[in-house]
Amino acid sequence: MAIDTCVKNFSGAVLKFLAEFTPKCCPRDDPILAGIQNEIGLKNRLRRQWQVTRDPALKAEVNCLQRSVNRLLNEWRNDQLSVTPEPLDPEDQSMGRVTKRVTKVPTPSLPLVTLGDIALSDSEKAEALADNLETQFQRVTHPSVPSVIEMVDVTLRSKFLTPASDPNLTNPEGV
Repeated sequence: MAIDTCVKNFSGAVLKFLAEFTPKCCPRDDPILAGIQNEIGLKNRLRRQWQVTRDPALKAEVNCLQRSVNRLLNEWRNDQLSVTPEPLDPEDQSMGRVTKRVTKVPTPSLPLVTLGDIALSDSEKAEALADNLETQFQRVTHPSVPSVIEMVDVTLRSKFLTPASDPNLTNPEGV
């Protein structure tokens, strides 16, 4: 209980400090964000020009600007997130969520493999799925080994033919 209180007090002190000493400015006044907006405007103008001319060199430049804008926006968002940390409140399990987010390893999704190679197109994937279902759900033309069938029959007969045991009855005083 004391640790929870200490974590709550520490988290509150950090957030209070950040709130007091963080400069209050509109994000649009940020020179970095203004530079990103200028680059977005340039990219949009070039894209409109490319839509008219369909020049491959212009398209390459538009793609390069798009990647640059995405990189700059991601960097800016990451900087904004690192400036204001979320509170570590023991009641809402936020410390556990932070730890889980950091330590969780994503489950890899394995590619769909057909006879020796990877299925890439939709038709190859459909064919691989159909083959897999076909092999899983084949009709059994002959039953399995007769000795196994006999053993299962004997076990089932013994279970069904065994009488149930009588329950132990108690008197009302014993209850």
